[in-house]
Amino acid sequence: MVRPQATRRIMPAVLAHLKSLFKDATLASLEMFKVMIPVIIVVKILQELELIAYLAWPLKPLMGLVGLPAEMGLVWATAIVNTTYAGLIVFLSLAADHPLTTAQATVLAVLILVAHALPMESAIARRSGARFLFQCAVRLVGAFTLGWLLNTLYTATDTLQEPATVLFRMDHQDTADPTLASWAVDQSINLASIFAVILVLLLLMRLLTALRIVELMNRLLRPLLKLIGIGPKASAITVIGLTMGLSYGGGLIINEARQGNVGKEDVFYSLTLMGLCHSLIEDTLLLALIGGHISGIFWGRLIFAVVAVAGIVQIVRRLPPHVQNTYLWVGK
Repeated sequence: MVRPQATRRIMPAVLAHLKSLFKDATLASLEMFKVMIPVIIVVKILQELELIAYLAWPLKPLMGLVGLPAEMGLVWATAIVNTTYAGLIVFLSLAADHPLTTAQATVLAVLILVAHALPMESAIARRSGARFLFQCAVRLVGAFTLGWLLNTLYTATDTLQEPATVLFRMDHQDTADPTLASWAVDQSINLASIFAVILVLLLLMRLLTALRIVELMNRLLRPLLKLIGIGPKASAITVIGLTMGLSYGGGLIINEARQGNVGKEDVFYSLTLMGLCHSLIEDTLLLALIGGHISGIFWGRLIFAVVAVAGIVQIVRRLPPHVQNTYLWVGK
């Protein structure tokens, strides 16, 4: 049995951790809601004016190549410009009218995971010395290429063709002509659900860190980085970005680059890899909620990123210095 004295010592620590967790989740949610709420309103206006189909029409050929309805192009475009969560809000707004198979949900999830929040995240890369346009381009091309490869694989093998299991969904649109008030209630419920998801993900990340599972992943990934040509000084930081997120890894890279501890080539390779594949734990869990399958959102993303960057390393090393300094990174 736990003694009363021990309980009195443990409880304040537990409450402090819970308070910190709730505060972090609230701050993270508020930052995202600043972007997401305007997006929700714009999507509602477009739906009321029946403009969604017209806006999606130019995206139809592109989405068709990866096996997705044209309307899903709006989901990806929103995520590219804003955040993953903003893209998910658009998805929730459209999912009822455009149900996806598990394969399609996985392809959409991969598009979002590889290429999202490009203005913000590519700016992190630029502050480290990598060229903004290249980082944007490699993520867009990488996302589309991986999406095409997965769609081709799933279609050829006839796998994951069952309806996607969407754990994140709007369940309150039962009336044929919902009022504005009921729509607002629906969106509020969705936002509350997103806050709950963020809270759970933050808690899970802390548990995984405490159980040293993140550390284990770091150890497993380091040999891969050495194999593809990323130096030891950058590899530890790169692993943090791969497991925890680009904001964490990118921030550390910025600091190390400014202090001259990591060469510009390693900074470039590290940021390119983190751009194609980051937040392997948190983002993977998040996109699984819309039906994404682990074969694509985790393994496919990781393997593709490693192979792609290994190829980029070999190509870049053969380029003249003036080409590298002009298009890939800022010369010193």
